[in-house]
Amino acid sequence: MVKDHGSSIKIDQTYEALREDGHSKEAAARIANAQANPDQSPSKKGGKASSYEERTKDDLYDRAQELEIEGRSDMTKAELIAALRDQ
Repeated sequence: MVKDHGSSIKIDQTYEALREDGHSKEAAARIANAQANPDQSPSKKGGKASSYEERTKDDLYDRAQELEIEGRSDMTKAELIAALRDQ
């Protein structure tokens, strides 16, 4: 039987399942409450960014610069992709 966790937890069954899987109380509560909110979709995959292969070398270089990847100025597009994926 699912325990009632009060009004702060919107979906008690989801909360308990997440706790059993090892999630913290805070994480389990966030996920259970997000699933109860019709404006959120925590189970859907996010991210609308294009794949690295679709980006230009300049775009990849800029991202590598943001991440402070050393040696980026001498890298090919393929090397930049590999370095970004290693981050």
